[in-house]
Amino acid sequence: MAVKDSASAHAKRLRKKDASSSSSIPKLLNNPKGTMALALLFIDSLLVSIIIAYVPYTKIDWDAYMSQVSGFLGGERDYKNLKGDTGPLVYPAGFLYIYSAIQYVTGGLVFPAQILFGILYIVNLGIVLLIYLQTDVLPWWGLSLICLSKRVHSIFVLRLFNDCFAMTLLHAAMASILYQRWHLGLIIFSAAVSIKMNVLLFAPPLFILMLKGMNISGVISALASAALVQIVLGLPFLISYPIEYISQAFNLGRVFIHFWSVNFKFIPEPIFVSKEFAVSLLIAHLVLLAAFAHYKWCKHEGGLFNFLSSRIKSCLSTSSSSWPKTLKKECISTACLTCCGELLSLHCFVCFCL
Repeated sequence: MAVKDSASAHAKRLRKKDASSSSSIPKLLNNPKGTMALALLFIDSLLVSIIIAYVPYTKIDWDAYMSQVSGFLGGERDYKNLKGDTGPLVYPAGFLYIYSAIQYVTGGLVFPAQILFGILYIVNLGIVLLIYLQTDVLPWWGLSLICLSKRVHSIFVLRLFNDCFAMTLLHAAMASILYQRWHLGLIIFSAAVSIKMNVLLFAPPLFILMLKGMNISGVISALASAALVQIVLGLPFLISYPIEYISQAFNLGRVFIHFWSVNFKFIPEPIFVSKEFAVSLLIAHLVLLAAFAHYKWCKHEGGLFNFLSSRIKSCLSTSSSSWPKTLKKECISTACLTCCGELLSLHCFVCFCL
């Protein structure tokens, strides 16, 4: 009898799941935002195809990427010897694995790589639209603003930068965290860092969200998972030339070339490369982080210091704690996306100019 009841309950669950999945498409189409998102994906797919077909490719880093990958595939493990037209390799090991796969698929040719990056752009756009649909922070017409960036289209399909993979993984990590998949989100986040280190600039709000949404053991295990990803990916280099790998892939002393600057082109080059300018940007960055953390991210907890104090007390207390909490999706997206806006305003390089 118990077996029959169990089988019947299982059958009901399957029917319910099938019914919900079969009704998901009409539900999506009846939702103005869902319909708008699908239309934007289709229209932007056409736009990306037109850009690839008719807009000349901008040669900047592709040849350097391929030279660095060729050295890696040739057996070189000393990061100081992995060089290209733009200088030595300055990205972590995940970059090499990604672009080695791209070289294998495309043969190192630009046009098939543009097609691959065009697909990646649509994947990234889909993830970003999903985040906004889940958080419900934009009106349906506001979703179109996501597709209007000329620079983003250029970075993806005309320049083929590693930022494309790094940011797509970052957005995937955000989407995972929206569904309370913290460990998966941290693993994906770490994979993004392994492609380009500036993804670490999103770590402060992410860490605060972890303290809000996880207990201490969960925070420690999630951070350990993220660290393990870095160790595993960098293992071939950590075994052979550990100092060279860490100093090159996670170089905090690198100075950017003024010629390639976008947001700070108006600043004279001597000032741009100076230590004083870097320190001033760092101070501005830290002040903005503290302001956002205190007045925005921890607003409902009474500010940053009150939140940290209560969190420490909850760890020391033996009584039942109010943590972990299930965070609202709007809270998660607000923390990450306001951090994104702040970082873009500082050209995403403050911490790399030290």
